[in-house]
Amino acid sequence: MTDENEIMFTREQTRPVKIGKLTIGGGNLVRVQSMTQTRTHDVAATVKQILELEEAGCEIIRVTVPDMESAKAIGAIKAQIHIPLVADIHFQYLLAIEAAKQGVDKVRINPGNIGGIDRVREVVKVCKEKNIPMRIGVNMGSLEKDLYAKYGKYGVPRVMVESATRHVKILESLKFYNIVVSLKGAYPVIAREAYMLFAKRFNYPLHVGITEAGTRWVGSIKSAVGIGSILAEGIGDTIRVSLADDPKEQVKVGWEILKALELRQKGVNIIACPTCGRTEINLIDLAKKVEAIVSKVDAPIKVAVMGCVVNGPGEASFADIGVCGGRNQGAIFKQGKLVGTYKEEDLLPSFIEEIKKVLIEKGYKGEIRKLVSR
Repeated sequence: MTDENEIMFTREQTRPVKIGKLTIGGGNLVRVQSMTQTRTHDVAATVKQILELEEAGCEIIRVTVPDMESAKAIGAIKAQIHIPLVADIHFQYLLAIEAAKQGVDKVRINPGNIGGIDRVREVVKVCKEKNIPMRIGVNMGSLEKDLYAKYGKYGVPRVMVESATRHVKILESLKFYNIVVSLKGAYPVIAREAYMLFAKRFNYPLHVGITEAGTRWVGSIKSAVGIGSILAEGIGDTIRVSLADDPKEQVKVGWEILKALELRQKGVNIIACPTCGRTEINLIDLAKKVEAIVSKVDAPIKVAVMGCVVNGPGEASFADIGVCGGRNQGAIFKQGKLVGTYKEEDLLPSFIEEIKKVLIEKGYKGEIRKLVSR
């Protein structure tokens, strides 16, 4: 364990860990993860939801394994999906062993919660044999009482780090280092501090999230603040947005966080001004229509929808294609150069035609078919 004032291990410096066909840590891409809401033993329903999440952009999927029936379903599920599968297990070490035998790609389990060292050794043995990593998942809602007594309720980040350290040390004592760690808190400030403290001690890759963030609107804001501020420090190798909503929404928000930080881009990145008294076209309606039309397009292009001539042309110059409103009309810019000026009623169809041209020029002709009809 190093002093807290020493170097922080960023995503470029963390240990690489292989999860199925993906490698996280070691400077690899930050991956977007989610979790199913189905009963895992219901293979058909679970596979259906995973395939939907794959289409939305999910790159790693976690399923709960509360019983042996669910553990035995892992093999059948894995055979029908295309992304790494993680088994979420609490307390029951035999479930971890069965999930490993079924071919799971990662196990989420806390070694300090599954009984004595002999049980941990059995799980470690099968994970070593099959090269399966373990994620130690610390949650601020289920921390050890003795650590609370040591640090008090205002020292929750330190309690989280000490809890994670205990679990890590158990695995390290068994010469197991194929480890991923998460330190999730319901409050962004607490989670951020915990992740930063941990990153000063260990170089294991980190799975980042704000747990129990809330419903889609509130939870998206909390997650953007929390996950975004942690990633901005160079910390974090996978992310999961925890929303009380359809898990596809979790994936969408996760990608938007990565896009906002320019870490990765999936789909069209839309830049739109908030409008003000200078706006002389129905800019908000135009922006919403453009967003809806390109919503399924998977091409890393930037599209600007701006309201007036003050900032519009300049902002549009940063985009691949942009539109700028005027009095009952608008101008379309392509990489900052004027394409033409159009009446307001002709602006949207003309803009979509120019977006198609950009897709063709950038080698994404096949994505044109995904443009959603108005």
